[in-house]
Amino acid sequence: MMCTSRRAAALVLLVVAALAGCTRAPAPPPPASAAPAPAPDNGWARYRDEFLEAYFKAEPALAVYVGRHEFDGQLPDRSAAAIAHEIADLHAQRARTVAFKDSALSADERFERDSLVARIDRDLFWLETAQAPFTNPAFYIDTLDPSPYLTREYAPLDVRMRAFIKFERALPQAAAQIQANLRAPLGRPLLERGLSAFKGFAEYYHQNVAQIFASVTDQSLQKDLAEANAAAEAAMRTLAAALASDRASANDDYALGAQKFAQMLVATERVTTPLAQVEEAGRADLARNLAALHAACAQYLPRATEQACVEKMEHDKPTGGVVDDARKQLTDLKSFIETKNIVSIPGSEQILVAEAPPYNRDNFAYIDVPGPYDKNVASTFYIAPPNPAWPAKMQHDYLPGRANLLFTSVHEVWPGHFLQFLHSNRNGSIVNRVFVGYAFAEGWAHYGEEMMWEEGLGNGDPEVHIGQLRNALLRNVRFLCAIGIHSQGMKIAECERRFREQAYADAASAHQQAIRGAYDPAYLNYTLGKLMIRKLREDWTSSRGGRNAWHDFHDRFLSYGGPPIPMVRAAMLGNDNGSLF
Repeated sequence: MMCTSRRAAALVLLVVAALAGCTRAPAPPPPASAAPAPAPDNGWARYRDEFLEAYFKAEPALAVYVGRHEFDGQLPDRSAAAIAHEIADLHAQRARTVAFKDSALSADERFERDSLVARIDRDLFWLETAQAPFTNPAFYIDTLDPSPYLTREYAPLDVRMRAFIKFERALPQAAAQIQANLRAPLGRPLLERGLSAFKGFAEYYHQNVAQIFASVTDQSLQKDLAEANAAAEAAMRTLAAALASDRASANDDYALGAQKFAQMLVATERVTTPLAQVEEAGRADLARNLAALHAACAQYLPRATEQACVEKMEHDKPTGGVVDDARKQLTDLKSFIETKNIVSIPGSEQILVAEAPPYNRDNFAYIDVPGPYDKNVASTFYIAPPNPAWPAKMQHDYLPGRANLLFTSVHEVWPGHFLQFLHSNRNGSIVNRVFVGYAFAEGWAHYGEEMMWEEGLGNGDPEVHIGQLRNALLRNVRFLCAIGIHSQGMKIAECERRFREQAYADAASAHQQAIRGAYDPAYLNYTLGKLMIRKLREDWTSSRGGRNAWHDFHDRFLSYGGPPIPMVRAAMLGNDNGSLF
């Protein structure tokens, strides 16, 4: 998600004077039972809270997503003038945040401050450097996502219905702002992603919304919903039609360029390693996984090609359908984690499995985890069915094999995103509960896939290993395609070929993944994050018991919430300057 914005908040930095020593004898110490004197107020907590409130007011969709439902139904001002104001405001907020010096803050406050600066730099990159609101329709998709009202049961259905009606009434203005901002000619794959999403929203409003709220008996509300829903559908169709009319002028000018891509790594993930070294780390991981696949296939299907080996694994389809099989897998995975004592599970929150809504099917699977302000609300693991417009064979090929699905379940739930958010939602810092970074979240989830195999998931079954490697290779190719597309002139067709030949993807998935590389240049973060976590695990556990310290490493890593991984590395290793990879 590429969210933006802050509103200015006043900063009061208190200076605490030191008291001079006296010549008379010191006073006796206080009784042992006396409470310690409160720390001097340095102004940080007040500033941080004002910052977050301003952020939520400017980004109400994010506020709703993290559970601040007083913002229900609101959408951000995305006019060009508002975006320009936000850029200026972000720069001002950054200056105010870094004005809190190390000497005035505790260690936890310094970490919070650095996390806020990292978030500001991330937003500034997408808004100002990448110009995403004007060039990339994908910038807007998360903001327009209605799922918090429709699928999260944070309140009774009629309450959520009122909030959703308010949301839909705000959509025509939002759609008009988006249409005004996007500057033709757009990059072709970026345009197509927006067209797919906006049409998907419209179809969802047309086909599904009335059914979701059908049990609400208040006829006045039903009338308001029908009117708002029709207007929202019309707004999304108008926006989609505007993009469709721009198809003729669409071009292949969508790459960030090497300089901006390197800036993206620094601004969004605090990775300062030269791009050539980052690429080399990814190539080495690809080679390692290809070698592991070769060895697994020699056991699984001797004397056959790796392509045939992967196809055999993928032909072992879930017998009860992917949704039902995923539900069964989650029970087994949680039991495996508990039995092996791999990582702590800090809670008993519920996880559901469901078919993905039509507007969000550009990836096979994803998870919706309620934010830190929501309480007693279930998370949902969504799985996308194949496009019914595809030929029958393509639809069949799109569905993963059981071993492939297993590691999708690992990635999304146990011990991936779901478990990671159980930890981050309990973090002591509200900053690191609200802001969880791309490489931290996806890196941990992807790291979990390989770690679970290393811990014995599958009992050495080569088919299970091939399922794990199939996912790893997909992320390896994403990594190298992102760098290639955005810094080396790689074409979408070349990226698509690599997904077919190096990740053994079917035609539909290869095309989908290659297109994503254009509109989501940061999708290298899956492997980028995994590699940083593996290197940190190696360095941290080397003096703490090695493999026996993995559980403690996992708990310690997850305890930081979700900031850029280099920040976590510095905190865990004492400002270690070693290699990230």
